[in-house]
Amino acid sequence: MMQDRVVFDPLGDRVLIMPDPTEEVSEGGIYIPNMAKERPTMGTVVATGPGKWVKETQSMHPIGVGVGDRVLFGKYAGTDIDLNGESFVIASEADIMGIARKVVDRGLDDEAVMALQEDSDAEAISAG
Repeated sequence: MMQDRVVFDPLGDRVLIMPDPTEEVSEGGIYIPNMAKERPTMGTVVATGPGKWVKETQSMHPIGVGVGDRVLFGKYAGTDIDLNGESFVIASEADIMGIARKVVDRGLDDEAVMALQEDSDAEAISAG
């Protein structure tokens, strides 16, 4: 018999996150039981809601993260759920502390990196 798969679409400003896997064995080679494992605080956004309705302005505030973004969220944030045999966290956008991006080392000094960041921020503001 074929098992039905569940598709989950978050509502409002909710985000569905697939947490990073936890370590099964410590650096010293000791097995870590499930009860002793730390809850992950990093994960990948799998789905997002449309955003939050702002009553005062009568407009929709879009979510600031997108599918595929690696995010940092609070240790006790959101609700743990199991969908199709995999673990996920459903969290409010407010529970997400930031987006983790890879930095490409181009051999630049700190001042050059800051200048590139400022240019990137200026482009994002003018595009938004």
